[in-house]
Amino acid sequence: MKYMLLIYNCNRPGPGDPGFAEALSRVNAFADECRRRGALVSGEPLQPVSTATTVSVRDGRTLITDGPFAETHEHLGGYYVLDCRNLDEALELAALCPMAEQGWIEVRPIAGVPGLREQTANLATSAE
Repeated sequence: MKYMLLIYNCNRPGPGDPGFAEALSRVNAFADECRRRGALVSGEPLQPVSTATTVSVRDGRTLITDGPFAETHEHLGGYYVLDCRNLDEALELAALCPMAEQGWIEVRPIAGVPGLREQTANLATSAE
């Protein structure tokens, strides 16, 4: 079953910052462990919340707002999609994620919707 690990409130050092090399090494070791188990589907850090743009459509009008949907103290910093045997494995891997030491990881099962095409599989073919 696929799970999304949503990474919240994790300040990560950027290239050139003290601690960047160590942080990068720990994140890569986590990704390697997920690969070793055959669980890693994808994962990426996100740009800062200040770069977010929110889109909504109301009464046929597209509304575009700078910033995130809600003003909160929490911020989504990145994600992993894992294909795990069960929730226990997903939780175990979430606990191994180095970002769990300073922020928190929300583990959420990905809904299987009958008839819905798998989006990642269609990205490459729809661009051709």
